[in-house]
Amino acid sequence: MQLMPKRLIQTLLSATCLLASGLAAAQTYPAKPITLVVPFAAGGPTDIVARTLAATMGKSLGQTVLVENKVGAGGTLAGAYVAKANPDGYTLLIHHNGMSTAPALYRKMAFNPLTDFEYISQVVDVPMTLLGRKDLPAKTLPELSTYVKANAKSINLANAGLGAVSHLCGMLFQQAQGVDLTTVPFSGTAPAMNALLGGQVDLLCDQTTQTTQHIKAGTVRMYGVTTKQRIRALPDALTLNESGLKDFEVIVWHGVYAPKGTPSAVIDKLNAAVRASLKDPAFAARMADLGAEIVPESKQSPEGLRSWLQSEINKWGPVIRSAGVYAD
Repeated sequence: MQLMPKRLIQTLLSATCLLASGLAAAQTYPAKPITLVVPFAAGGPTDIVARTLAATMGKSLGQTVLVENKVGAGGTLAGAYVAKANPDGYTLLIHHNGMSTAPALYRKMAFNPLTDFEYISQVVDVPMTLLGRKDLPAKTLPELSTYVKANAKSINLANAGLGAVSHLCGMLFQQAQGVDLTTVPFSGTAPAMNALLGGQVDLLCDQTTQTTQHIKAGTVRMYGVTTKQRIRALPDALTLNESGLKDFEVIVWHGVYAPKGTPSAVIDKLNAAVRASLKDPAFAARMADLGAEIVPESKQSPEGLRSWLQSEINKWGPVIRSAGVYAD
């Protein structure tokens, strides 16, 4: 009988110990509160999704899920923080499209979205809306098209910072109109919205999670939603596609991540908690009020999130590089 080499035996023993350790951790997990890190300011669109999700996940897991805002560097500060955290399932990241745009925007990054995380699930897709200050002369998208072309040098377009989805949406709008507007970056969409409400800026492209209430209240001028189909939260709102910007589509998607090396059994528990949240009536109702769409089950798996992230990196990378936009 041929004996197994000593090195192979040691490798098998190490793998067995790691597996046993992971299973033991999963059996007691979670034994303390979990932190869900948000890369953007409190009160912003991603923060709203995160806090609603945290409340329902906490019920499923039997532990409090705390939300911590780590703002800076277009979301990469939070990404790097979670990537380097202890892979025990107690520090998680919720992020939007920024996970797919950062590799093209930043020449140097402290993490790799495709190799430094375990994937848990996608959560919701959120349409964007193109808004103007309440007293902007243009009342419809065709009127706005004429207005921006005639007044491009004096129009301010707000965004939530370089590389934010609001920035990308605004960039696509400018390209579609053939204009170069003055862009005004803020530290998040919440302060950008405040500037629009106060009349300090003229235009803003932002998520329905933050804009729906203002649209319904009539405190902003609405030009359209960025989906190809109308949305339930704003059934009377035209799409930008309907109003003349053909094939204009920008959707904000959100995913939940854990540090690389988090035990698979823990990931399974977290995935189950997210899936339960997406079926929770309170979560579904809150998202519907905000115009957010719960993702189909095919996107609720770890592999579904990873595949989508890869496809979005492939989509946005060429757009950003061709525009010559870099964050550093």
